[in-house]
Amino acid sequence: MAFARDQWYVAAYDSEVGRDLLARTVLGEPLVLYRTGAGEAVALADRCVHRRYPLSESRLDGDTIVCGYHGFTYDPTGACVFVPGQQRIPRTARVASYPVVEQDSFVWVWIGDRDRADPAAIPRAPWLADPRYAVVRDMAPLNARYELLVDNLMDLSHETYLHGGYIGTPEVASTPITTEVDEERGIVYVSRHMDDAECPPFYARSTGIQGRITRWQDIEYHPPCLYLLHSRIAPRGVLPPAEGADSEAFHAEIVYAITPSTAHTTYNFWAVARDFAIDDESVGEYLYNSNRTVVTQDVTALDILERVIAAEPADRQELSINIDTGGLAARRLLARMVGSGTVGVPR
Repeated sequence: MAFARDQWYVAAYDSEVGRDLLARTVLGEPLVLYRTGAGEAVALADRCVHRRYPLSESRLDGDTIVCGYHGFTYDPTGACVFVPGQQRIPRTARVASYPVVEQDSFVWVWIGDRDRADPAAIPRAPWLADPRYAVVRDMAPLNARYELLVDNLMDLSHETYLHGGYIGTPEVASTPITTEVDEERGIVYVSRHMDDAECPPFYARSTGIQGRITRWQDIEYHPPCLYLLHSRIAPRGVLPPAEGADSEAFHAEIVYAITPSTAHTTYNFWAVARDFAIDDESVGEYLYNSNRTVVTQDVTALDILERVIAAEPADRQELSINIDTGGLAARRLLARMVGSGTVGVPR
């Protein structure tokens, strides 16, 4: 399967990277992540050049990694600084290092030509590091290709059927969407504005709203990795003011970092940032547990779908309808990134 290289991907939350060695595989490339004594995040290839032993199964000595098999030792740039049994260090004794940027609570790594790595190209999710928001977050791995998660998130009509009792209501599936594509910036926008909707438990219990609501879902997808859902919840009939703060509504910023691990596995980093009840730990606990359940439902469905697709012929056709316009646009942009002309789910 072709991946979009020369791109930034989320390898971890910043809180996951510390003085313990962390193994992650991104675009099929095994990585080991850690922090130096000064707190700088480091990402190296997770294989010793000597006999391919995983460096993540080794140990830190100061800011260097000592291979747990034969003792080859690497500094944060990937250069070997010690070889057992001899003073001369072979010129090729080096492991690859990857550009790393920490932003909005994520650790981003650049997979591809490091000379092309531009930190300014990393899309933002500022709510995750904004003290005016409370955040719950986690990571749920999928045994499924990442394109299936992109499809899933671009078409939220599935909430009605897969997530009833949590975030799904009949109006999500019945309300038409609008889709726009910014070709120059490479962003897909999908909006669904429900002006008279049932309030799902996810928001009823967290906001305290009783009765029907105005519920807006505005998606931004920044291929290949970052998905943002701007969710606005307010009592029915309460619309944003023409000017000033939208103070009568509740806002949740739903963030997914979708990182391909291998051709058929994916890291699903998810977070919910809210601008209400930010000091109420019970609300945070409820939203964490509820969203984790929703994510688990998605994971279960997509893992099943992966097995189905893997067993089908490569030329099996699928039907698309109006609700799929956002997902199809996302497929097209991803295909353009990998230099492929196809827009279907790769087999």
